[in-house]
Amino acid sequence: MAPIVARRHLFEINDQPWLPAFIRARVQAGLTLLWTLHLPLLQPSSPASLVARTLHTVLGNQISEYTYVDFCAGAGGPTPYFEADLNAQLASNHKQSHDDESLQSKDHVDKDSTESYRPVDFVLTDIAPHISAWNAAAQKSPHLHYVSKSIDAANAPTDMLDSLGLASRPAGQKVVRLFSLAFHHFPDPLARSILENTLKTSSGFAILELQGRTLASCIMIALMGPLILLVTPFYFWRDPIHLIFTYLIPIIPIVLVFDGFVSSIRTRTGEEVKQMADALEGDASANWEFRWGTEWHTKVIGEMTWIIGIKKDS
Repeated sequence: MAPIVARRHLFEINDQPWLPAFIRARVQAGLTLLWTLHLPLLQPSSPASLVARTLHTVLGNQISEYTYVDFCAGAGGPTPYFEADLNAQLASNHKQSHDDESLQSKDHVDKDSTESYRPVDFVLTDIAPHISAWNAAAQKSPHLHYVSKSIDAANAPTDMLDSLGLASRPAGQKVVRLFSLAFHHFPDPLARSILENTLKTSSGFAILELQGRTLASCIMIALMGPLILLVTPFYFWRDPIHLIFTYLIPIIPIVLVFDGFVSSIRTRTGEEVKQMADALEGDASANWEFRWGTEWHTKVIGEMTWIIGIKKDS
């Protein structure tokens, strides 16, 4: 769908320093739930699973050539679910390929397809690291890691992954930067700096948003308030503060819906990100391929906007 309004960088409540930290943390928990929630009648899968499939579809056989680094991970967000889903898909595809080939004679077995499978690593980073939350998430998977020092996405060190000792990451492994529900937070000057640093120091990037500047997104966000009220008891029943600020003092759903509308207005299209890249000094984007599109994460009303750039010589 085409944008119905021009992009405007309005303020989001959850970005404001005066919002209490305990409210901000629970709003972020609500956003993570929206990434991982699967409503069987309305969604073929969770949005997190859709991201994994989209990465696999766009990158194809190159999917295992990269390490995926979330540059705005917050408390972890959806990235642990991306890792689990993508590696599960890779393992399933490898098993299916191996089973199919086992039915053929040895002379016709394609060794490249049976031996090329390698799990991919995901790395959490942020300008304000959440060490305890990241450590808890990393304990659940050998392919989820984190950088404990502050990482500025506009000035990321090229050696930031060297100390992690990733067993499945060969020397010189290429990096795809992830911006999950993040790139719309950056005003244009900061977005340009981050994009410029990305093009200079990485081999790819993926901007992933659950919304866009479309009528469908507006309808989805309007319905998000009732959805949060409906599902909260099933996911946050052990957190009385979350329940209080959802039902008695409904700050959490108000922030989620208000910020959802603002996020939609802030979200850039693929064309706008490409134009921003092309305007950088020194032909920074000349050796890059840009692809973008939308996928339905919720029937009729829920569009995931994705923008993926890959360095051509990578």
